Amino acid sequence: MNPSEVDSGTSVGSPYGSAMQVVWCSVCMIAISGLQYAWTLFVLPMSAAHQWSRADIQIGFALFISLQAWLAILYGMCVDRYRPRNMMFVGGLLVVVGWVVNSFATSLWQLYIGEMIAGVATGIVIAAAYGNALKRFNKRRGLAVGVVSAGYGFGAAFTFWLAEHVISSAGYQSAFLWLGIGQGTIVMCVAVVFLTDLPHAATTSTHISKVRLATSARQLWSVVKTPEFILMYVMFTLVAAGGVMVAGQLSPIATDLGIADKRVTLIGITMSAILWAGMLDRITNGISRPFFGWLSDIIGREITLFIAFVLEGAAVMLLVKYAHDPLLFVLLSGLVLFAWGEIFSIFPALCTDIFGKEYATTNYGALYTAKGTASFFVPLTSILAASGSWDVPFYLVVTFDLIAAVLALVLFTLRLRK
Repeated sequence: MNPSEVDSGTSVGSPYGSAMQVVWCSVCMIAISGLQYAWTLFVLPMSAAHQWSRADIQIGFALFISLQAWLAILYGMCVDRYRPRNMMFVGGLLVVVGWVVNSFATSLWQLYIGEMIAGVATGIVIAAAYGNALKRFNKRRGLAVGVVSAGYGFGAAFTFWLAEHVISSAGYQSAFLWLGIGQGTIVMCVAVVFLTDLPHAATTSTHISKVRLATSARQLWSVVKTPEFILMYVMFTLVAAGGVMVAGQLSPIATDLGIADKRVTLIGITMSAILWAGMLDRITNGISRPFFGWLSDIIGREITLFIAFVLEGAAVMLLVKYAHDPLLFVLLSGLVLFAWGEIFSIFPALCTDIFGKEYATTNYGALYTAKGTASFFVPLTSILAASGSWDVPFYLVVTFDLIAAVLALVLFTLRLRK
């Protein structure tokens, strides 16, 4: 990241400079990653403990994703008004509350409440982290957002392993309790000690007026009705549906295929297939975000999206054919998550490229609601796979990826004509 591209006047090399602010935001994303990516490990233990069906449990996950995403416009406006560091602290506090509620849940409704709180918490942290990155960099915006977003993928590899360890040794309730407290505390500490605001934030955020809020709402309407935004929203929804399905259903898929506990050896380390898949998926998902963000800075956003969408579709097709093999299941699920992660670095950068930086957090918040729309694909896949076969959900994902790839070329052509 070139210092000349940084908007902040603070020294880039200091713990409070813009480059380091991106790093601290990434730390917060690492801390909250387990709320989404470790969820799959809790599904079967909860089902066994309370005799809840998988589909009913996954409604909680759908609510989590929905509130994380569908209220993203509100989170973005709050970040613009109350400053990223203040909202980050609030998000960390709600992380603790959400998973503590989950730990004591004895009914589905209590679980749903906990997941809704956790969804709001995650949405706030993501909005604050992305808003900081989008406004601090220009030429390397894709890479900057990719670094922030990478925390959500990389961190999940550790939190996935940690959650699996705590669940197996102390039970899923203890995992919810202590991981919730730990993750939320890290976010609150980073927000208080390290996060700063851009120099102009004091005037444009803290003292924002009702007139400015109305202006923000008007400009948002002018954005969401454009062909470019509509195309991005449809693509985001289609691709997010497949990625959320694989991430949220990984453990049930491996269990139904009879390979969850099969031993797999990679780089000299032997673990169960589900543990290896969970960790590798999160690592590749983390790598993909800065990688594709960097690539999109060089060859263009839409072309990079096309490449990634086709790659994911091909990976899912291979997964359908070879998922019964534990080693190939691990490797191919990792490839699927690698090809999926780019939507969280390229789409925010592309949205800001097209519609500008001033309302970048709010505009991307509107686009991010597509992830909420995609979330209801998770309980739907539980129903479609009730017979134990995951072929139909997988083929749907492939179809979604190919449609999205074509739409990426349509968006590219549309922007060329302007």
